[in-house]
Amino acid sequence: MRTLFASFIITLFLMSCNSSSEIKIINVNDFGIQPNTKESITSKINKIIEGLDNEPVTIVFPKGRYDFYPDSTYFKPYFETNTYDINPKRLAIFIQNKKNITIDANHSDFVYHGHIQPFTIDNSENIEIKNLTIDWDQPLTAEAKVLEADSEHLLVEIDTVQFPHKVLKDKVVFSADDWKANWRLSGGSWLIEYDKNHIIPAFTGDHGTVNGKLKEVVYSKVGTNKLLMKGEFTKTPAVGNYLIMRHSDRDHAGIFLFHSKNLKLENIDVYHTSGLGILSQYCENITMKKVNMIPNPKKNRYLSGHDDGLHFMGCKGDIIVDNCDAQGLMDDAINIHGTYVPVLERVNDTVLKCSYAHDMSLGLIWAKENDKVSFVNKKNMISLGTSVVKSFTQIDEKTFTVEFKNKIPEELSKDFSLENMSWTPTATITNCFIGSNRARGYLISTPKKVVIENNIFETSGSAILIAGDANYWYESGAVTDITIRNNEFKYPCNSSAYQFCKAIISIYPEIPEADANQPYHNNITIENNSFNPSDYPILFAKSVDGLQFNNNKITRSYAYTPWHSQKQNFFLDACKNVEISGNTVDKNLLGKNIILKNMSSKELDLKNKEFSLELFKEVKNNLK
Repeated sequence: MRTLFASFIITLFLMSCNSSSEIKIINVNDFGIQPNTKESITSKINKIIEGLDNEPVTIVFPKGRYDFYPDSTYFKPYFETNTYDINPKRLAIFIQNKKNITIDANHSDFVYHGHIQPFTIDNSENIEIKNLTIDWDQPLTAEAKVLEADSEHLLVEIDTVQFPHKVLKDKVVFSADDWKANWRLSGGSWLIEYDKNHIIPAFTGDHGTVNGKLKEVVYSKVGTNKLLMKGEFTKTPAVGNYLIMRHSDRDHAGIFLFHSKNLKLENIDVYHTSGLGILSQYCENITMKKVNMIPNPKKNRYLSGHDDGLHFMGCKGDIIVDNCDAQGLMDDAINIHGTYVPVLERVNDTVLKCSYAHDMSLGLIWAKENDKVSFVNKKNMISLGTSVVKSFTQIDEKTFTVEFKNKIPEELSKDFSLENMSWTPTATITNCFIGSNRARGYLISTPKKVVIENNIFETSGSAILIAGDANYWYESGAVTDITIRNNEFKYPCNSSAYQFCKAIISIYPEIPEADANQPYHNNITIENNSFNPSDYPILFAKSVDGLQFNNNKITRSYAYTPWHSQKQNFFLDACKNVEISGNTVDKNLLGKNIILKNMSSKELDLKNKEFSLELFKEVKNNLK
């Protein structure tokens, strides 16, 4: 028996060895790619990838620096959501119609030049990318340190090596490699300010960092690296802070995942992009571990990504985000959504003609055969029902037809939008740090289960936004199961004004005529979190059935002077089945109040007696 058992163990060992030996290892050095040369490797690495079959392979980069320049052989048009359709896209590493590839860069630095997309994974499966940094020597957005600031002038210092530029009387022209871009002072949030702790100052954001007669500002150069701006200013940044001078279009993602599945990114620092950070579009099963969108600390930068960090549109399966940091972004840290498309006309009993409503969602492959589609009324966002797709036919980049297997409702008209229910993911977001970014933290719009747990938020806008919009951005859709627990919402959260930022957690679907009897969102649980607000708003909720805010700790911060127009801790609008209980409340918390709009007090189970309750004045005469 011992002999038989020993033979069995040896056999298992040999089988294990044979299994691991089946993964082919390719060292890029063997194909003429050497680190630290500063020569472009775009063509060489793509020729290696093109020569692969679908057997498992690991492409290994010995540690070092590798440079990528645009190569016309790898130009290809893509319609990337929430991105300007400036085509063709310039591709660096391009993986198309491939399977079973791992790229292990051994913590190398991948450095890019000009407007280019560092990674593109197209219609591929079982792809893993790990252990690398993504950066530009000359970023596509500039930064400047504020040296002087008053009502008549601004003097800033610009690193001319990282941000080469020329100063004209009416503008600054930044240029590097094969691009140039004009920049002028602007109001609102195109110009962002950071303090030395990488925090956006309160009451800036959409209220502006620099205000005044900005069209009349005169620009001049002082010495080799200083920019003087003379004019009439009503608001200026603080001396010692840094300005993010956004000047280029969002035209390429950092990593573009397209119609692919079973994807994993791990140990990646994305220090810069020329658009969205990592865009996942119509993909299935995505895991991101230790994928950080952060400024390069070795270069004293304050900006990381040009726009959103992790952006998921029309995905399905499981999205897993763990131990990922986001800081210094010019937009949201994570955005998970689908795309509503408005109906143009009812062609016949089974066919609808539709369009892409937003200019950053053109040309999408919006549906496939057997996809389940919901018919959503634009005014009240209530679904009329669902049907199954028979075919999807593109007419042009803006319009298409959807044919259904069964007769569609007679009521369908231009008053409706469509939502693809088949391409909706679950999401688990854990152990992440969300620093001070230009806009919000997490935007969540998916009907599948979502867990947001053990994260730290320092967002200048709302930490979490649960939206849904079939009238403006057309980002779908309604949520049915979200748990937000064991997170820390620190004092910078919701300290500046941005779109939809009604509170630290903002549940704010765009519904022109909300129906209190048929809420849009369902089953949102907010429990065991800590909140540290300087201002009043903690939770804003519109059109939710089944909302719990339980067992949270709320401690007042004195870091900022209150500025928000909303003077309630909780603003509940057209909600049902709400519970607020078991929360620990600081005795010095501002407000300690709840306001109800378009709903009865009977819909609120309030066990925290520290909070006073009132009805919104426009409707209190009609509700009891």
